[in-house]
Amino acid sequence: MTKKTFHLVSLGCAKNTVDSDSMSQLLMDGGYEMVDSPRKAGVLIVNTCGFIGPAKEESVNTLKDLAAHKRGDQLLIAAGCLTQRYGVEVARQVPGIDGILGTRRWMDILQVVDQLRATPHPEPIYHLPEAATMGTDEKGAIRASVAGASAYLKIADGCRRPCAFCAIPLIKGTMVSRPVETILSEAQELTEIGVRELILIAQDTTDYGHDLGLKDGLASLLEKLTEHVPGMDWIRVMYSYPGYVTDRMIEVMSNHKQILPYLDIPLQHAHPSTLARMKRPANIDWVHKTLAKMRANISDLSIRTTFIVGYPGETEQEFQSLMDFIQEIRFDRVGAFKFSFEPGTSSEPLGDPVPAEVKQERWERLMSTQQNISLQINQSYVGKTLDVLIEGHDKNLSIGRSYRDAPEIDGLVFAEGQAEIGSIVPVKISGAMAYDLTGTLARKLITL
Repeated sequence: MTKKTFHLVSLGCAKNTVDSDSMSQLLMDGGYEMVDSPRKAGVLIVNTCGFIGPAKEESVNTLKDLAAHKRGDQLLIAAGCLTQRYGVEVARQVPGIDGILGTRRWMDILQVVDQLRATPHPEPIYHLPEAATMGTDEKGAIRASVAGASAYLKIADGCRRPCAFCAIPLIKGTMVSRPVETILSEAQELTEIGVRELILIAQDTTDYGHDLGLKDGLASLLEKLTEHVPGMDWIRVMYSYPGYVTDRMIEVMSNHKQILPYLDIPLQHAHPSTLARMKRPANIDWVHKTLAKMRANISDLSIRTTFIVGYPGETEQEFQSLMDFIQEIRFDRVGAFKFSFEPGTSSEPLGDPVPAEVKQERWERLMSTQQNISLQINQSYVGKTLDVLIEGHDKNLSIGRSYRDAPEIDGLVFAEGQAEIGSIVPVKISGAMAYDLTGTLARKLITL
């Protein structure tokens, strides 16, 4: 076994995956080889998630498992969101950790590894800068994660929103936008290697450019991307913030076919009192008007959102308002989470008074209602033809996603026949389920 090998486990969201891939790139540029098996690695890295309780537990358990089987010639590094906020606590919970690297300085991974190699460390070495320096010193790493013909491209990191339930500003720091020129250059590089779907991500994509003094920064960036990478087939925007989907953004989305008619806008709730306790935008009238405006101006718009049930103080009446809202708006996709108490957030004084069984019952009720809505919307596509990005095969089926489906969180399209992986092909829809669609390839293709 060589010391110049590493094994990296990435937990959490797509934004974390981008950080993991950037760290891997820097290590490989530094002469390290990535290996699939922890047993073959000289360096073990876990890029942790610290967003909510279950994610924290998964991160700690993953570290414990690697630590339990770690040999004396291996290094174990805990990186990412959980360690940025709870580094000392994580090291205490998991004996055997050699290094603690926070999410704000992922780009120092090679420096941390070299330091651990060179220095005796009876105690873990901590690398947890307080300053949020994302976007300013990325050491040449492309801020993207490529999976097949799709790629997540991070345009900013951190968040300046005051959401009471969220620990992201405590973990990531304030929002820092990446330079426009860098994003355009990376988009070009991704196009050249065959990426066909570019997925823009940040904690809040609609806040892009605020710190750069840009007005309507996301809309401006989208326009420049369509000009700079005309060969990119699909551009998808994730993580929009309510109240910041501007008229110009709507216009740009409607005028450029590359930009998918897909809006991911996490609303979190629909009752003004609940939203006020969450320190979220509570103007539900704005939501109605903006979604109506988008649907009127952007053909075939698909809308995804997320909600939290069981937030402190949520009454049955407030929850029913959320249910009524869901049935009125009829979102294409909905994700729901049960409230997770996070110490240190501004919701901490509210505690966690809603019983777990009430949270579970409300979650089940919401998801059951949404499944029926999603099924009805999916059924409306039967007989229509959708372009599908093919990502895999199963016997005589081609499996992929339409513009309505973001990777991992939305549905799939299963088409009879075989099309080339990475191709975008028309599929005639013949069947619908709550999350997925079925169909046949709309034109004859060469069987692989």
